[in-house]
Amino acid sequence: MSGTAVANDIRRLRFARGEMTQQALADACGVTRQTIIALEAGRYAPSLELAFRIADALGVRIEEVFQWNGAKK
Repeated sequence: MSGTAVANDIRRLRFARGEMTQQALADACGVTRQTIIALEAGRYAPSLELAFRIADALGVRIEEVFQWNGAKK
């Protein structure tokens, strides 16, 4: 189970983009590979700015990368 209510499809989208490496994505977004690892594992929720950078680097809309799985009111 992930440690955050924000789920993501980063790994799937990386592989859909010609098996983009974690390092290549990290470089494109200005973060470390460890940040990408933590995001993919669900241990870390990105800032809004980083979420947009990731979506841009993957060539998709932010909604295609991140999903909110928080509690419903």
